[in-house]
Amino acid sequence: MLVEQMLVGPMAVFSYIVGCEKEKEGLIIDPAGNENKIISKAADMGLRIKYVVNTHGHADHTCGNRAVLSKTGAELVVHQEDANEIIRGLNRAFSMVMGKRPSPKPHMLVNDGDFIGIGATGLKVIHTPGHTPGSICLYGEGNLFTGDTLFVGAVGRTDLKGGSVDILLGSLRKLLTLPPETRVWAGHN
Repeated sequence: MLVEQMLVGPMAVFSYIVGCEKEKEGLIIDPAGNENKIISKAADMGLRIKYVVNTHGHADHTCGNRAVLSKTGAELVVHQEDANEIIRGLNRAFSMVMGKRPSPKPHMLVNDGDFIGIGATGLKVIHTPGHTPGSICLYGEGNLFTGDTLFVGAVGRTDLKGGSVDILLGSLRKLLTLPPETRVWAGHN
């Protein structure tokens, strides 16, 4: 599995390019700015981008969706619980404040345990609500992409609409069942 981490956008979000080295198919997680740089890096890696996956519906993680989707022809993937959040008025307005066009509706809705395939590899969806009702982590080949469930040295906020400390703690317990050698790729530094 190929993994490229990129710090992007006005909110210092980690966006990821994940790909199958063998079949040169990939996906982008949370394109949150610097879309041309992300697309250029994916091209340098020789990847055809099949999906854009949002770990949750907040605009700081979804504001680059429209640009990346239009330039790659990829499909937008989000957990069903955050599908409406992505296109909600406040998120649309926040995207525009950041100088971006609002995200379109998702093409594909996922749930806990679903698998997003890219070539000969892929990522398993782990539903981790608490930051938002539809927050997800993505796990594959020993890599865990956490969005705002986990930051570097912290956890995601729970004081925004749909957030809950108790629910987030349950999600964190779920992540503790992963192998101890799991490499964690956080949503923010």
